[in-house]
Formats: sequence, C-alpha cells, structure tokens
Amino acid sequence: MNRQELDRLFRLDGRVAIVTGGTRGIGRAIAEGYALAGAKVVVASRKQDACDSTVAAIEAAGGEALGVATHMGELDQLERLVAATVERFGGLDVLVNNAANALALPFGEITPAAWEKSFSVNLRGPVFLMQYALPHLEASEYASIVNVSSAGAFLFGSRTHMYAAAKAGLLAYTRALAAELAAKRIRVNAIAPGTIDTDMLRNNPPVVQELMKNAALMKRAAQPDEIVGLALYLASGASSFVTGATINIDGGLVPR
Repeated sequence: MNRQELDRLFRLDGRVAIVTGGTRGIGRAIAEGYALAGAKVVVASRKQDACDSTVAAIEAAGGEALGVATHMGELDQLERLVAATVERFGGLDVLVNNAANALALPFGEITPAAWEKSFSVNLRGPVFLMQYALPHLEASEYASIVNVSSAGAFLFGSRTHMYAAAKAGLLAYTRALAAELAAKRIRVNAIAPGTIDTDMLRNNPPVVQELMKNAALMKRAAQPDEIVGLALYLASGASSFVTGATINIDGGLVPR
C-alpha cells in the first residue's frame, strides 16, 4: 500500500451508479456522497421534480448526475431506468437498492392490495432491477450491488411485519446472489440501518419516534450522512474482498 493506492481506495472516479429512492433521506445522502467521490450518479425516485432538484444539487457541488422518475413497483419503469443510465453514461458499475415503503398494518387487517404494495416495492422491484442491470454489471470491472435492508429484518414488530419480511427477503437475495454472481466478479452486499432521522421516522407519532430513538444502545437516531461511509465502502475498492455481507449500522439496536 502506498499513498496513491490509499487515496484511491474510496474513490469512484469513472464509475456509474444508480441510487433508487435517491431524492431524500438515506438515498440522497448516498447519491451526493458517491458524486463527491467521483461517480456519475443516476437518481431514481417517483417524482421527476424531486429527481431534478437532487441532480441540480449534485451538479452545483461539481458532480455529474441524471434523474429518472421511477416507481419501484412498475417493472417497465425499472427497465427504462437501466436503459436511460446506459444511454447517458455508457454502462453501469454500482446499483444501490434503497427505495422502500414502510406500510404498516396490524395482523388481521392485511389485504392483498396492501401485501402487493409492500412487497412489490420492497422486494420484487429490487430483485428485478438487479436482474435488468445484470448484463451491464457483468461488463463492469468494478461491479457492486448494495442493498439497503433494515434492522427490522432481524427484529419483531407488531405492525411492520410486511416491511420486515420483505427486507429479510432482500437479505436472502443478497446472500444468494453473492454466491451466484461471484464468478462474474459482481459483489453483492447489504446495509441494515436502524433508526435514521428521515421521513420514515418522522411519520410516526412523537412518542413512537422517541421510543425508536432510545431503542438502540447509543440512544439516538442517526443522520442520513452517517450511512454514506459504509455505502461508499461497499461500492468502492476498499471492500474488494467483501461479498455476501450484511452490515448493521444501527447504533447497537440489533445487538441490544
């Protein structure tokens, strides 16, 4: 290891990354962090104006980005996202499956429509997006998939069982694809965040927010920017020998 190699360790220069759910919270923090590390970033979110606003912020900081309105539950839109990425930037190196919804219902009130809404965005969408991206990741020298799961995949929840089950399923795909795609030099890893100060937290009543913040050993919620270092590690050469891993970033929530 020399100074030049060390300086390049966490760089993403010349690489192309898709970040779903990339216009707010964890996704936006990752998108901005990747751009600052040298990546060309494609931001995907449901609303084009939100994509445009994030792209403008990245470009104002000196980065290069593209915004593509995408609903994770619509498979044709996922295909279009990959096609737009390759058309604009010529390839794809990093895929971050971050978009999610946290639909919560008590058991006994689940409907087929609610089930479909939860699993289509939280599990089916990410799986098919990885599949659509596969030919382009196979052509990359630096292919990396980063799946954003949740500490909830390891914990019980009285109303969030659909979300937790889908996120646990995403971890199963992380492990399975790490094994299946290793021969193609595609690394597949996952992040399992705990309580993060995002809209998903703020949509809860204040008393629930406080309970969620205090559930971890560190007794607080993280800021979205605190996820960037781990997401950058898993996308960059710093983690070149890491695949099939799920790394908790939860302030000690799961260990507790």
